[in-house]
Amino acid sequence: MSSKTPVYLTQKGLEELKEELDDLINVKRPANIQSIKEARALGDLSENADYDAARNEQAVLEGRIKKIEQMLENYTIIEEAAKDKVSLGSTVTIRYIDDDESDEYMIVGSQEADPFASKISNESPIAKALMNHKAGEVVTVESPNGSYQIEITEIK
Repeated sequence: MSSKTPVYLTQKGLEELKEELDDLINVKRPANIQSIKEARALGDLSENADYDAARNEQAVLEGRIKKIEQMLENYTIIEEAAKDKVSLGSTVTIRYIDDDESDEYMIVGSQEADPFASKISNESPIAKALMNHKAGEVVTVESPNGSYQIEITEIK
């Protein structure tokens, strides 16, 4: 991730990232340092699985800390979305034309995307197709599996 690429976050997403960073720095990092010290005390490091595991965990922790710090240096808060057109931060109810199924999604930045919580990235095919359209419009989604049509039934 380039440090120049803006990171779009909701206010809640920003708070969650700050909490995660605090936990990583003040809880998990010290626990990991202690694990490394304890593993070192066991002697021969060349065949010490506990030491290797602690060092691997350290690399993962430090990588995540660095990534969050970069995001926090370059974030843009998603403001309350306008209700007349789909935009970043909108919650949109859609109807799939082919099978008459409906879904509701919140469009968020890629860092907060969680399909299981109905939060889709603004970079996803559905979100790209929905952007700047109004309720009642039918849009075509270009996906890797082919294109399909959806109707915007509500924007919240």
